[in-house]
Amino acid sequence: MGFLNDFFGRGGRVVRGQANQAMSAVENANFEATVNQAILDMRTELNNTVRASASAMANYNRLETEYQKYVRQSQDWKARASEALDAGNEDLARRALAKKAECDTQVASMQTSIDQAHATSEKLKQQVGELKRKIDEGERTATTLVARKNAAEAQRKVAEAMAGVGRTDNAFQALRNFEETVSKEEATATAYDQLASAGKDDDLDKEFAALKGGGVDKELEEMKRARLPRPTTTPALGPGDSH
Repeated sequence: MGFLNDFFGRGGRVVRGQANQAMSAVENANFEATVNQAILDMRTELNNTVRASASAMANYNRLETEYQKYVRQSQDWKARASEALDAGNEDLARRALAKKAECDTQVASMQTSIDQAHATSEKLKQQVGELKRKIDEGERTATTLVARKNAAEAQRKVAEAMAGVGRTDNAFQALRNFEETVSKEEATATAYDQLASAGKDDDLDKEFAALKGGGVDKELEEMKRARLPRPTTTPALGPGDSH
């Protein structure tokens, strides 16, 4: 079981590593895409504001041109009325002043529109300037964010590597546990073998014990015989010997 647990543990580490690597790639791609999209959105907003500002400025310029035209016409009719008076023609002077009044009415009626157009144009120009500054700041921020993200990614890999050291220790511990299990199994098998062979050699052991016992008796008999007095022997007489 220890071997299987370690095997599946290693398989899990491989799967987790591949999943983490794939997820990191997706996160990095999404992060950079999101940052880039934010900058693109800001540029799109800037382009729309620039177009609106250009349209407002064009409208203001058109109104300003019309306004100045009526202002000049009013001045011209006033000058003509003065000439008519100098010539003693009050009726002509009166008609010139009537034309001047018409121009003054147009100028007065356009004053509000031209003031509003000018205010709108100036506001849009300020928005264009602010958006440009925001885009510049956004690009710098995006660069900083990408750098911070890369640094965080590197730090995470270091942390994973450090954590992997602990998992490696666990793997070695699993091998040691497996070795210990095998040793226990071997010892158990040896014990069963000893139990299975017990009693089979009892008779043989008894016979060897009997042999050892006979050897003691034999040695005892030899010691007893050695203690017995030895018989004296008379030398044989030769032909020339006599008593």
